Amino acid sequence: MKEKKIMLGNEAIARGAYEAGVKVSAAYPGTPSTEISENMVQYKDSLYCEWSPNEKVATEVAIGASISGVRSMASMKHVGFNVAADPLYTAAYIGVNGGMVMIVADDPGMYSSQNEQDTRQIARAAQVPVLEPSDSAEAKEFTKLAFDYSEKYDTPVIVRTTTRLAHSQGLVELCDRVEVEDKPYEKNIAKNVMMPGNAIKRHVVVEKRMKDMAEDANSMDINVTEYNDTSIGIITSGIPYTYVKEAMPNASVLKLGMVHPLPRKQIEEFASKVDRLIIFEELEPVIEEQVKSWGIKAEGKELFTLQGEYSATMLRKNLLGIKQETKAAAQVPARPPILCPGCPHRSVFSVLKKLKIHAAGDIGCYTLGAVAPLSVVDTTICMGASISSLHGMEKGKGSDYVRDWVAVIGDSTFMHTGMNSLVNMVYNQGTGTVIILDNSTTGMTGHQDHAATGKTLQGDVTKAVNIPMFCKSIGIEHVYEINAFDLPELEKRIKEEVAREDISVIITKSPCVLLKSNHFTKKCKPLSEECKKCGACLKPGCPALTKNEDGTIDIDMTMCNGCGLCRQLCKFDAIEEVDA
Repeated sequence: MKEKKIMLGNEAIARGAYEAGVKVSAAYPGTPSTEISENMVQYKDSLYCEWSPNEKVATEVAIGASISGVRSMASMKHVGFNVAADPLYTAAYIGVNGGMVMIVADDPGMYSSQNEQDTRQIARAAQVPVLEPSDSAEAKEFTKLAFDYSEKYDTPVIVRTTTRLAHSQGLVELCDRVEVEDKPYEKNIAKNVMMPGNAIKRHVVVEKRMKDMAEDANSMDINVTEYNDTSIGIITSGIPYTYVKEAMPNASVLKLGMVHPLPRKQIEEFASKVDRLIIFEELEPVIEEQVKSWGIKAEGKELFTLQGEYSATMLRKNLLGIKQETKAAAQVPARPPILCPGCPHRSVFSVLKKLKIHAAGDIGCYTLGAVAPLSVVDTTICMGASISSLHGMEKGKGSDYVRDWVAVIGDSTFMHTGMNSLVNMVYNQGTGTVIILDNSTTGMTGHQDHAATGKTLQGDVTKAVNIPMFCKSIGIEHVYEINAFDLPELEKRIKEEVAREDISVIITKSPCVLLKSNHFTKKCKPLSEECKKCGACLKPGCPALTKNEDGTIDIDMTMCNGCGLCRQLCKFDAIEEVDA
């Protein structure tokens, strides 16, 4: 009997890739996809895995490995898929040599994302097939199957997951790794070089491939018809299938494992045998619009929202009219998102707030600088956009306008796409101050390494990008590296640089407080008898500090990391430093 193990969906995907004989895996960390690559590391004796600077690069690494003849994979979240779209659209024309799979994790409900979007829509535009598992067991098996389909149909294949699948657990049967023989590389300019003359011919191939796959989808085992009560028939896929089985176990169901291209004949047959056809899919009406375009009467988004996650409760309420009584929520203390005690970003933002300077923000922990009481981050768009948007402000409104602005960006995000933005700023003779918040990790997604940390995903020591040297190498004369907790120097430097008629970069170099390498030897202790109740120490919003009924402050010593920010802000020496 084969071993079975309870696995997260992301863990199961990694296992599936390992069992499928993958030799190259590339990714950029992004919730809810991050754990895929973190689990790939356990198989590093059998394959190569890396953190790439961004999703475009990760996809190109996978494409190159595929062309050379080995099975490869690129993993990312849905917004990262936008970054990867450039090479993907062309990879669809080129096809594969060794099988190539992209794992894309959507985030219905935006638990950790700046937007909701549906990967299936991009896949349709790129003409790339999509598989969608509904539990951990399928996550493993569909990943393996995706490599088979990739090689059979000469195409990249996308496995689409969602937050609920990525982070839920299920029983998975473990199988041995299949050592797939490398495909021989054969020089083929007409297939692999996508200049216009070749691309025109390859487009014809892509159209035929998708027609063939759509026809074959009608007999694929992953598209399963379950006939029960035929008064209602539900077409669904992925995690929503589990909600259907929970809420309506007796309904007839067509569970789609391949959501693009769709099995038209199978859908038409199913529709003909049920009295009422319901399409239950999260986010966009991708299946619904295609089914209705075939002249099939169906209901979908008129019953269910376009927004957020679905649930069994939603199905009972919106389709069956059953309103469930909800129990009163337990009285749990509110936990708003906030920077950790001792976070170096809080120190930087406290200075910006004091100076009344706006910050064009980016994607990372430091986005929380938009939250009260700091409230200094005015914009957040996408990875790398802080620098570009500051540049746009200066070109639109003039250099005087950006005297009250800076761009803030983390070290990992700077590696991702911030470098390009800074190069653009220099090239186009911009003016402005960029603050790189270098906490020596990718903090928001769980402390992954990147090109400037000096360590790879596989744990190997490597050359680290020197951020100050990079900035100087592209022509920036005013580059400064400062301890994030040196408030006097930080304030002085920011005042000087925002007034400058040139580009300047301030790198605040202080490690994330949650890094295991950090060892805190000091804590801050309030002296109630010296406290003047002015509240200056409370302004940065450190969660370790609270106000007593008499107006004095208290510090939770179990939370304090001894960063000393509150002590520096106190003008009356009412906070002392003590041994931890």
